[in-house]
Amino acid sequence: MEKKSVTYKDAGVDIDAGNRFVDMIKPMVKATSRPEVLTDIGGFGGLFSFHADKYKKPTLVSSTDGVGTKLKLAFMMDKHDTVGIDLVAMCVNDIIVQGAEPLFFLDYMATGKLAPEKAAEVVKGISEGCQQAGCALIGGETAEMPGFYSEGEYDVAGFTVGAVDNDNIIDGSAITVGDKIIGIASSGLHSNGYSLARKVFFDHMGLNVNDTLPEFGQSIGLEMLTPTRIYVKTALNLIRDFTIKGMAHITGGGLLENVPRVLPKHCHAVIHRDSWEKPVIFDVLQKGGNIEDTEMHRTFNYGLGMVLIVPNEQCEDILIRLSGLNEKAWEIGEITKNVDEPPSVLLD
Repeated sequence: MEKKSVTYKDAGVDIDAGNRFVDMIKPMVKATSRPEVLTDIGGFGGLFSFHADKYKKPTLVSSTDGVGTKLKLAFMMDKHDTVGIDLVAMCVNDIIVQGAEPLFFLDYMATGKLAPEKAAEVVKGISEGCQQAGCALIGGETAEMPGFYSEGEYDVAGFTVGAVDNDNIIDGSAITVGDKIIGIASSGLHSNGYSLARKVFFDHMGLNVNDTLPEFGQSIGLEMLTPTRIYVKTALNLIRDFTIKGMAHITGGGLLENVPRVLPKHCHAVIHRDSWEKPVIFDVLQKGGNIEDTEMHRTFNYGLGMVLIVPNEQCEDILIRLSGLNEKAWEIGEITKNVDEPPSVLLD
């Protein structure tokens, strides 16, 4: 008896579904295009004509990141249209702190069995994030890996490249005693601390993603899926007109570990812990898990997604500009002298 011929689809990989997915996302990708983009998706590589003549000494800046266990909330809620925004945000926010304008973005998505509609929802978020950041989505990869991921689950990674004139790189070296620290509001948890947040809500408090707390006005799941803020256009606006000496993207490690990354050896950052408004989710988490204040500051962004270090004499004008850009922002501290210790954040 002749054995049945085995196909790739029998093994769990559906090439036709992959092709259908590519067709579905083409309009989303096109919506992010910039004049420098030379190709549509589908080629072996994305072509981007870098206009180096815009810079005296062009420097490329790159970053890669993922979304982490926030994806668990997307799986639990079966809601996939916002995690792509998070993916872009985690990458582009990391390069804007050095003054680099994001130019293009690529994504990688891996799953056990490709569901084209679900995957397209993820790319919809990536497209939205790229438009918010002003960068082009020029390519990506979708890997169907049977047996490697749990049913219905996937992972995503993102990669961005930006450019800055070498003379305009923001590296913190100009920071000095007396400079002011400005914090720009986050939209909530952003994309870090989710392992602790899930433990508090679902284990300690015994809640589930569909429960609604009066503090939120929506389900816990939707509150936790609030997308990460993208600060690129705001930062570029400020960099154009003001002296920004240092910037820190507040992600894993919170204020305590991210701000010192941009401080010179002779400086400490004194941050006044009651100088800004914290989104209610942080108060609910702290009470629900009986979390110590220091643990909150080193795990979560605690209401500040981006920190700027600026000259004292420009601080007020920068805050006025931020208000005009519809950003919530506060003067949260200042730079003080440090003699022998490593740069650090001092909370008072």
